[in-house]
Amino acid sequence: MAKQKDNYLDYVPKHNSLFECRENKKGHVEVKVHNKGIFNRIAQLIARKPRYSYIELDDFGTFVWHSIDGVRSIGQLVKEHFGDKAEPLYERLCYFIKLLHKNQFIVYMNKINK
Repeated sequence: MAKQKDNYLDYVPKHNSLFECRENKKGHVEVKVHNKGIFNRIAQLIARKPRYSYIELDDFGTFVWHSIDGVRSIGQLVKEHFGDKAEPLYERLCYFIKLLHKNQFIVYMNKINK
């Protein structure tokens, strides 16, 4: 039997409490990232690089971020809000959610029962 791949949209994402976020003047979400590690520390001392960076999300990312509540899946919400502008919706949303998870900005809750 072939191994079935997980569909990331079947999982309910939740914000990782280790990261703070804020809205900037444009209304976009910015996630605060602590620049840790020896190389970052050297860059902070020598090149006066900041201790924290802010990752700005675009309109799509900001909507998705606000839709993440740890309770529901968000594919249908994005489709209703953006319509055809979000296409290819599921490929784009899946890539974005995987990217948020890879950077540890979100964690996955339990899988949705269908």
